[in-house]
Amino acid sequence: MTANTRTAAKAGLLAVAMLALGFASVPLYRIFCQVTGFGGTTQVATESDAYLAAQFARSSGTRPISIRFDASTARDLPWGFQPVKVTETVQIGERDLAFYTARNDGDRPITGVASFNVSPAQAGQYFHKVQCFCFTEQTLQPGEEVRMPVLFFVDPAILKDKNIADIEQITLSYTFHEALEQPESGAGPAQAAAVSATQTS
Repeated sequence: MTANTRTAAKAGLLAVAMLALGFASVPLYRIFCQVTGFGGTTQVATESDAYLAAQFARSSGTRPISIRFDASTARDLPWGFQPVKVTETVQIGERDLAFYTARNDGDRPITGVASFNVSPAQAGQYFHKVQCFCFTEQTLQPGEEVRMPVLFFVDPAILKDKNIADIEQITLSYTFHEALEQPESGAGPAQAAAVSATQTS
């Protein structure tokens, strides 16, 4: 193999490696944000995590904090989307259940997916969601309206973080976008994560 051939081969391998890194960077960045809370990315928790947090909060002492709920939609998504309550005061460490409503004002079934974050961004690592409509895509028929729950708690560890221990309010923001894959006309109702607006909570 000549020097020119070896150089060309190395250049080709480098190009392939850079391309692979480009594809991997998005999921790797997402994993990094989920683990660290970077950029206001919230954490995913289990029922047992929530139970342990509540037990710790009750034994060590805690305080209330205000949670503000924010909602928006992408320009091309003809949905009405808003929180049922704009703010709630919760006890740090205790689970709380909040609801958003979404309505398809379009003339066709549409599947939406929600992106989310919290602010201030430093609070992301302490905001834990046990259940959330943002974990799955939501399909709404024309004119269909649903209530969608968010079960969450604020980790008591936030009280030991000197950079954010005195925070009085956390804002939880969701933005709905149209999903890449859309249903055929006449597709089924909204996903199980959504609760029909006609049902009682």
